[in-house]
Amino acid sequence: METKKTNKKLIVGIAALVAVIAILAAIFVIFREKPVEGSKSITIEVVNKSSESENYQLKTDAEYLRQAMEEADGLTFSGTESEYGLMVDTVNGETADYNVDGAYWAFYVNGEYCMYGIDTQPVEDGDTFSIVYTAGQ
Repeated sequence: METKKTNKKLIVGIAALVAVIAILAAIFVIFREKPVEGSKSITIEVVNKSSESENYQLKTDAEYLRQAMEEADGLTFSGTESEYGLMVDTVNGETADYNVDGAYWAFYVNGEYCMYGIDTQPVEDGDTFSIVYTAGQ
């Protein structure tokens, strides 16, 4: 008799867990930041290791930052593809190697640290993106 009660509690607990996960997934889909379609004017600023800045002004239909970066005339970048998207390690020929000296390329949107990778960072009209060489501590 105790086994049946334990099994019933386990099944009810699993069903409740699945319901909570489904609700959280639905909330994420509804409230996540969504890309803006259509033409946008944006600025991409690159600040290199020597703190020299180069700006790229562009009009784009890109929905995500990586697409806009690919369209920016003269801007080059590369890195390693991962399950989270492109992990940028080289911008305009300058490599930031975290394994060597803790350096990396930091990405900002309108002065705030990007909360998404470049493959999923939405682009909105008037945005200013900064790609900043950041030295390790």
